[in-house]
Amino acid sequence: MGVAGEAVSSLDGVAARDEAATRSNGAARLSKAIVRALSLVGSLLLTFLGLTAVSFFIGRFMAVDPVLAVVGDRATRDVYDKARIAMGLDRSIPEQYVIYLKKVLAGDLGNSVITSHPVLADLMHFFPATFELATIATLIGVAVGVPAGVMAAAKQGRGLDHVVRIVGLFGYSMPIFWLGLVGLFVFYGKLGWVLGPGRIDVFYEDVLAPRTGVILIDSALAGEWDIFRNAFGHLILPASLLGYLSLAYIARMTRSFMIDQLRQEYVTTALIKGRSFQGAVWRHAFPNIMVALITVVGLSYASLLEGAVLTETVFAWPGLGLYITRSLFNGDMNAVLGGTLVVGAVFIGVNLFCDFLYKLADPRLREA
Repeated sequence: MGVAGEAVSSLDGVAARDEAATRSNGAARLSKAIVRALSLVGSLLLTFLGLTAVSFFIGRFMAVDPVLAVVGDRATRDVYDKARIAMGLDRSIPEQYVIYLKKVLAGDLGNSVITSHPVLADLMHFFPATFELATIATLIGVAVGVPAGVMAAAKQGRGLDHVVRIVGLFGYSMPIFWLGLVGLFVFYGKLGWVLGPGRIDVFYEDVLAPRTGVILIDSALAGEWDIFRNAFGHLILPASLLGYLSLAYIARMTRSFMIDQLRQEYVTTALIKGRSFQGAVWRHAFPNIMVALITVVGLSYASLLEGAVLTETVFAWPGLGLYITRSLFNGDMNAVLGGTLVVGAVFIGVNLFCDFLYKLADPRLREA
């Protein structure tokens, strides 16, 4: 074989090895993706089982008699015993849990004692109100809290830093129910800038056909701008107060993260190379706090999605927190357990979404 033939043969061998290596790497990536997906599904199933078990056993061992909540405290012993058997409470605790788990998997959370509706239907009715309130509040917290925290860190020890810290301190110190009452007195009672308690005026109730359950979205889709303005007038004050609490926490954590990053050597190097200080802050330091910041915002959002009980009580907001609280006080354990499952599912969903955002914010995590 000549020199040319040997060269061609060598190139063919290299190409074959490269192709084999590519196929091997592709198979390895596919295998890793399958293992990661199975691991995720397994962890979700275990989390779900743990959530149902914890909520069920806590509900069973609470000092609340679900039978009395159904039959009343004046029922005879015979009526009480028949109701107890009908509810399956005469069985052992493990048997009750298995029955409960089967019903949950079938989408049956039981009926609410208070509303006489299926708990699942109640949750689908009340959760959109909490979702609407929590989402607007979180958007306010992020839009104001993140820039405030970054600028406070950039001007550490100066006037702006002190202002941000004092605003955050007030947000932590003042009770939300007191803020709500003061806000209603000033902005609704005295100034008339906002509308009062409730989610919408009685005049507009049942006028709008629900699509998503979020009034702002449904009214916009239907072109009912009068309803949109009315709903926004009711929403803006409680959302702003919760947004203030959210931005106080977000600004504080953002400031802490940024101060740590601004002390790193890469920021000094960027300044030495001629980068402006603001450029070093936003182009170099800020991207490095994104993963930690996503965690902070996610936790804040999840805590609001579980229902801001005091805010919903002060503003008569028909949300999840108010529903669970009233159910607990009335011994409506089906509603309490169903609401607890929703809260747990919210935290799981927010954590999964945060994991997705981590990979967008930090490319190094995409191959992890």
